[in-house]
Amino acid sequence: MAKITRVLISLSDKTGAVEFAKKLARYNVEFLSTGGTAKILRESGLTVKDVSEYTGFPEMMDGRVKTLHPKIHGGLLGLRSNPAHVKTMQDHGIKNIDMVVVNLYPFKQTIEKPGCTFEDAIENIDIGGPAMLRSAAKNFESVTVITDPADYSVVLADMEKSGGEVSRQTNMRLAAKVYEKTSEYDRMITDYLKKHL
Repeated sequence: MAKITRVLISLSDKTGAVEFAKKLARYNVEFLSTGGTAKILRESGLTVKDVSEYTGFPEMMDGRVKTLHPKIHGGLLGLRSNPAHVKTMQDHGIKNIDMVVVNLYPFKQTIEKPGCTFEDAIENIDIGGPAMLRSAAKNFESVTVITDPADYSVVLADMEKSGGEVSRQTNMRLAAKVYEKTSEYDRMITDYLKKHL
């Protein structure tokens, strides 16, 4: 079982996000977020720490670099049961991130828009999102990763049963979904680029 204490939430599709976050807040979790997601969570009355405040590094390059940081990926990939990992995390001020709620830039919707330019398409290739999803999914024993609002209720049901933990079975299913989704995403980008050779 994975105990949820810190949640990173950064969404393009914010459907149901506020309601989900408010239910998570009952478990006294800390929220890390970025941009528009942080804004809507704050407006709903939740306390949110900006990722840039947590990492000590500003968003840069028009938002291209914001979550690609050791404090994010170390917090996702660090093995909680490995004393060397735990010590490294402590030495570098890296905290566990126990849940990631991320969906990817809308590449498909962008390229389907009439008049979409090649430059628009390239800017809608998500880099940080897939990296976080894959890091979280690799460490599914300790990290819950959500890419689909349809899974909010499943995760909450687990947490309600266990007092704030998510089962290994749920985490493993969600991890498999991540790799399925990121492989589909990469395939779309590959096909698009090949058409423009």
